[in-house]
Amino acid sequence: MSDFLSAQTRTETDSLGSVEIPAAAYWGVHTARAHENFPIARRPISVYPEFIRAFACVKQAAARANLEIGALDEQRATLIDRACEEIKTGMLHDQFVVGVIQGGAGTSTNMNANEVITNRALELAGHAKGDYSYINPNDHTNRSQSTNDTYPTAIKVALAFSLDSLLEELNLLADSFAAKGREFSHIIKVGRTQLQDAVPMTLGQEFNAFAVTLREDVDRLREAVSLLGEVNMGATAIGTGINAPVGYKESVIKHLRDITDLDLVTAGDLVESTSDTGVFVTFSAALKRSALKLSKISNDLRLLSSGPQAGLGEINLPARQAGSSIMPGKVNPVIPEAVSQVAYSVAGADVTVSMAVEAGQLQLNAFEPVIAHSLFQSITWLERACHTLRVNCVDGITANEARLEDMVSRSVTVITALAPVIGYAEAAKLAKEALATNEKVSELVVEHGLLDQATLDDILQPSKLAGLAPETGVIDTIHAPAPEKLEDGEGEIINEEPAAQ
Repeated sequence: MSDFLSAQTRTETDSLGSVEIPAAAYWGVHTARAHENFPIARRPISVYPEFIRAFACVKQAAARANLEIGALDEQRATLIDRACEEIKTGMLHDQFVVGVIQGGAGTSTNMNANEVITNRALELAGHAKGDYSYINPNDHTNRSQSTNDTYPTAIKVALAFSLDSLLEELNLLADSFAAKGREFSHIIKVGRTQLQDAVPMTLGQEFNAFAVTLREDVDRLREAVSLLGEVNMGATAIGTGINAPVGYKESVIKHLRDITDLDLVTAGDLVESTSDTGVFVTFSAALKRSALKLSKISNDLRLLSSGPQAGLGEINLPARQAGSSIMPGKVNPVIPEAVSQVAYSVAGADVTVSMAVEAGQLQLNAFEPVIAHSLFQSITWLERACHTLRVNCVDGITANEARLEDMVSRSVTVITALAPVIGYAEAAKLAKEALATNEKVSELVVEHGLLDQATLDDILQPSKLAGLAPETGVIDTIHAPAPEKLEDGEGEIINEEPAAQ
């Protein structure tokens, strides 16, 4: 942003008049007006580098298509292409200075890109910045295009680029939980429903379930990103393709596929595609689902580690920082707390996206900038949240085995395993007596002559209590009967027994 403080300037003119532009700046008059008009978020679009990279890909594809169909001469097309290639590698990202929140349906961002690319192309040709008589931001860099097809296309391409990093972090986090699942596979604990004691399980099962649920979200996000492949390049202003030469639509999508290595297709109805932003609702919902499940896991970690003396205290989270300015020795679960806050932000962003999508009137949605900002921020924050949860929390979790063993030995939850043998009513009586006397259920069963010790020991094997096959240590689904299902004449399920809570 130091360009704004430059003493040397050049004069650029648009339909509203002339503006002095810092001589060193690669942006021009349209960007200057946008910077003045939208000092709202105080965050330039460059905070999302994949968005800048995607815009460079779109402009590069357009230049190659225009050259191929004869709409742009080879010299100008090559210079624009070279400038785009540099921006794709990270050059000049600091020149993308317009705010993430802006009016105009993204026109300010599109013009910022046009001006930076043009001025770099001029520089490559040995011309001065602002010498638009040779290469013009509108006439050449924006040839055959409109904000209304380049901007939404760049959003979709950038989301696809950005998602790769998020999916990598989600998979790594799932791997960490799975590793803890294996590490804790021998530790029996009390499972809970409605925060009340339920039946025994292993701590490993609990952590492995975290891994499985995260991997499910990787699949859901991949499904959502596949819907982003339909773009409206060639639609220009409202989908009619005005000012786009014959052959451009077919050429630009071919080049964009090659440049991005994404499976992109041109929408079947460009008028519909230009006005419809429904795909962003679907993608946002997938991000929200992943975020909320991450928060659920984070809250479980906070509960399991609560205490350490007066709470559950089943696991220990790594101590990351002092937890209080007044209570010596207090350590808080700061990493899971931060992850949950990210989830709340993502959920709020999903509401923003939904409202913005609904508000698109007639042939265009003017609110795509806030859609883009909301989605890019959600992806960025989720990726970082997954990373810090893995590195600064999950990898360092340990189990309080002695406490867990004591809790299981004194828990009345083992009575569930005895109910099929001694009867539900008798089991309920024993549970009530055990709670009143603080005696162990196993001792009361033998004391009342309901089972001999050998039979009791066999029923209460840890592997059986946790539903594991003793030989393999894996979940034994044979002993879990499937619920009855009724089917109609077409084979569709019309009724299903609800799972026990």
